[in-house]
Amino acid sequence: MWHTRSRHYGRWDLIVEGIRHCLLIGNSRWHWATKISGNWHFFHTEPNPQSISFPSASLLTWASVGPIPKSLSLNPDKKLSINDVPLKNLPSWLGIDRALAGWGAWKKAKSSESKFEGLIVADAGTILSITLVNSNGEFAGGQLIAGLQLQLSSMAYGAHNLHNPGLHTSQNELFPVKTADAMQRGSLQALVGALLQAKNTTKLPLWICGGDSPVLIKELRRNNVAFTHYPNLVLEGMVDIHEQINLGPNLSEFD
Repeated sequence: MWHTRSRHYGRWDLIVEGIRHCLLIGNSRWHWATKISGNWHFFHTEPNPQSISFPSASLLTWASVGPIPKSLSLNPDKKLSINDVPLKNLPSWLGIDRALAGWGAWKKAKSSESKFEGLIVADAGTILSITLVNSNGEFAGGQLIAGLQLQLSSMAYGAHNLHNPGLHTSQNELFPVKTADAMQRGSLQALVGALLQAKNTTKLPLWICGGDSPVLIKELRRNNVAFTHYPNLVLEGMVDIHEQINLGPNLSEFD
């Protein structure tokens, strides 16, 4: 669920000898964890299967929360499912991206905090998902909110005199005069307000990831809100689970 700028290796360079990939198909972007010379790199592309050509053996694992093009052939045996994610009490219908973000944050926090009482994970993409993970590593519910671009496009679609201004403004006024700025500020305030309320209510640490996280982080800092930022938390969780399944728990890249 990211909207970050794509990173390219040559002609997307997904044909280089020895490269291995994990793929998450999102609602508006495709998200890649690519292993090159033993190191993992994370990047995000437009959903364009015609531009991608690599041996099927190089795709280690994949998952999807967005539409899978009919022209894209993916090995079903390599699909990562909700049952593969070690978080407890995961509903079968939960989005795999939320499960992966929750698992990635829980594992990192559990290993670094002497007293762990749980956390909330915000994945800021097409949808802003807020997921609660308790101290026992259990999924404990959450919230789903239209993301920044989706809020702007829905206002433009639903109101005759409103037009989508995009996300290119840097204005900091709380009550802007111009309509475009007011749309941007209102959408941003809705998301930041949801994060603040979630954090203030639970009194738990806030972890944040996803393509829109930089703009939300800027607002959180203005409000003196503490947070932990891992922009590729979902992909890191995906890699970790893949390696635990295939290499054993002691060889995880993110231990």
